[in-house]
Amino acid sequence: MTEQLRPQFWKRHALSELNHAEWEALCDGCGLCCLIKLEDEETLEVAYTKVACKLLDCKTGHCSDYARRVQFVPDCIQLTPEKLQQIRWLPPSCAYRRLHEGKSLPSWHYLNTGTRSSVIKARKSAAGRCVSETAVHEDDIEDYIVRWVR
Repeated sequence: MTEQLRPQFWKRHALSELNHAEWEALCDGCGLCCLIKLEDEETLEVAYTKVACKLLDCKTGHCSDYARRVQFVPDCIQLTPEKLQQIRWLPPSCAYRRLHEGKSLPSWHYLNTGTRSSVIKARKSAAGRCVSETAVHEDDIEDYIVRWVR
């Protein structure tokens, strides 16, 4: 039996009460979590770069092999309600982070608009704004720090 999305599940249920389909449906497909981030060891400040995981399609902002991503990127994080307690680097626009913090989904989220392209129109996506890590030398990543992830 396929899990169904309950009407407005994100408003009516805690993250820990969501079924797998609902949990996955929260993702707006922005790809920002797939950008390489740099953390200052002293201040713990996180800086986003526009350098993306090798699996991120930089045209669409979507993972090119989501189902098997951990096979190709072993440190790819499978987000869970428990991990939300520990992860500080999710972008402020992330639905998982927003709901965890008691906020609502942003107006441009596809669960509100009915269209997946709204994240790109709102300029909250990595689509068209990133470069694959395969094209950047590891020593040059800090040259790609961006300020548009907010």
